[in-house]
Amino acid sequence: MRCLRVLVPLLFVLGLLVLPAAPASAHASLLGSVPAPGSIIGTSPSEIVVTFSEGVTPVSGRVQVLDPEGERISGTARAEGSVLRIPVRKAGQPLGTYLVSYRVISADSHPVGGALTFSVGAPSARPPVPAAADGEHRSVALANPVTRFLGYAGLTLAVGPALFLALLWPRTRSRTGAIRMVYAGLGLIGVATLGSLWTQAPASTGAPLWDVAPAELGEVVASPYGLAHLARLAVLGLLAGLLPPLLRGAAGRPRGLAVIGLAVAGTVTWPLTGHAAAAPLTAAIVASDVVHIAAMSVWLGGLVTLTVFLLRRTHPRVLGVLLPHWSRWAALSVVWLVAGGAVQSVVQVGSIGALWENNYGRLVLAKVAILAAVLAVAAYARSLVNRRQVPEGGAGRIRATVGLEVLATAVILGLSAVLVQVNPARSATVDQGAVREDGVSQTLTGPLFTLQFNIFPVDVGDNNTIHTFLYTPAGAPQPAVEWSVSSKLLDQDIEPITAPLLPLIPRHHAVGAISFPLAGTYEVSFTARISDIDRATVKTTVTVPAGTARR
Repeated sequence: MRCLRVLVPLLFVLGLLVLPAAPASAHASLLGSVPAPGSIIGTSPSEIVVTFSEGVTPVSGRVQVLDPEGERISGTARAEGSVLRIPVRKAGQPLGTYLVSYRVISADSHPVGGALTFSVGAPSARPPVPAAADGEHRSVALANPVTRFLGYAGLTLAVGPALFLALLWPRTRSRTGAIRMVYAGLGLIGVATLGSLWTQAPASTGAPLWDVAPAELGEVVASPYGLAHLARLAVLGLLAGLLPPLLRGAAGRPRGLAVIGLAVAGTVTWPLTGHAAAAPLTAAIVASDVVHIAAMSVWLGGLVTLTVFLLRRTHPRVLGVLLPHWSRWAALSVVWLVAGGAVQSVVQVGSIGALWENNYGRLVLAKVAILAAVLAVAAYARSLVNRRQVPEGGAGRIRATVGLEVLATAVILGLSAVLVQVNPARSATVDQGAVREDGVSQTLTGPLFTLQFNIFPVDVGDNNTIHTFLYTPAGAPQPAVEWSVSSKLLDQDIEPITAPLLPLIPRHHAVGAISFPLAGTYEVSFTARISDIDRATVKTTVTVPAGTARR
């Protein structure tokens, strides 16, 4: 019962942190595509090439291209590192807007869904976006951090008590409760591992948590993500068989070394299924993540063991011998915890400014702030131990400070469960520069022709690409001899900027660049000469928002 009185609040605090987590952001960012998103091209392509910021794996049946009539015209997509290639057959209706829908698994195991459009000849109504391009279902978005939390909690409950039972347990205290906690921790890790395998299937397809087909689960199990989790389950089975003598304090050195080796191997499976797998300097980040997780498990697990079992009903003189040893363990764990976290933060955050510019950086700052408070409390507890105040009645103060450490580190553990679901700041920076469908397309009708145009992007500056297409009033392609475009900022005494457009084959299509020096509403004029004497101009307005300049 005493164990439950401590663990239930601990789980409650962690649950409050984990359950409100928002759905994870995309971890492989869209960098560009051919044809470009929002662009207008002259003929239907035979292949779509989509480029991401890191390696991806297409989800079977979830990558497709729809023609303007909504018919699927794509073959089987294949990935070459960070490049996704989608073969396309000839569309039944070649002119109009095409939709590319994709769902892929990024290198850090997170599913990424999205869609982009381009047009052939002239824009048309956009085909409906398939469900595959949607984000994670809410049930999956909630389940993912919960399974992460259960895994971290299991590590804490298994590692800390196991170390005390093997090396520091007083002969006068019963081992039964601590042994049960170790096996409860192993059980939580097993449940979390199976839960992660299950949730990865609907996360990959965009389906709800309960909508999992056997074939989809089989694909997850056969993937690197699934193999890492199967390896973790195998390690758990071996540890369960090797631990009993060690927990009774009767294990020899060979068995102890085997347990340590298996524990390290099992811990490696965590970074291999997260951000570390796709980070720069992968080997160093994986190693630092292993150190970080192991140090957390020793420190927090030891604190829980002290709180639940040893700080009550243990003779003060026994505590006076035990606590100095634990204090040295805790200090060493904190050093490695901070070192491992610092290495990861430098790589994953990327810059000082990113610490407060995105959610990942802000969560890191929150962890650091809470950790600093915990270390202050731990320093006070260490001073009590060093002054030998435990035999003199200081056990109550030790219990109070350790209880505060447990609650605060529980918050840190909850933040960690959320943090692994959030885009690293280095990826969030890529997202800011990722391609956007923020162009403008219009159809303008004049006395001699109909002109369709697309400007992409619509940004302050001179890097805006413009495509124009000319048609007769009846809708047939209309070749032009000469093209030009001009832009004038309304309500400003600024001369219009005129630029030529380069005719392409077929000659009813031209391309060029248009400049918007300031934010505001521009009058854009297109002039086309279709013969020696026939020339006409059509006009429209385009609004350029502030703060969109690209470098």
